[in-house]
Amino acid sequence: MCGACTVHVDGAARRACFTPVANVGAAHVRTIETLHETAVGQALQRAWRELEVVQCGYCQSGQLMSAAALLAANARPTDADIDMVMSGNICRCGTYGRIRAGIHLAANYLSQSADGAGASAT
Repeated sequence: MCGACTVHVDGAARRACFTPVANVGAAHVRTIETLHETAVGQALQRAWRELEVVQCGYCQSGQLMSAAALLAANARPTDADIDMVMSGNICRCGTYGRIRAGIHLAANYLSQSADGAGASAT
């Protein structure tokens, strides 16, 4: 229930710990290991490094996967949007402010890309 095991099932964030494999069927599953293959994942990883979001790192795979699903669905999330989506991810170190800032920074990177200042956001 901490969110660290978050994966994407057909693009939606799901907790692997209570998602039976039988329920996944032929759905596409993305794990943290391939997040860098997406523009959203690259933007998040860049923002996380720039803002030094990570402290201990335990929760970060789930934080990144939840943030990626959020940004894929909402290119300009508000603080309230972020807080609602990320509320299922527990950070023992309390870096919630840096996580929120990282999501906003990643959204800015993606909007710059979409505006032609960089690579495609898809």
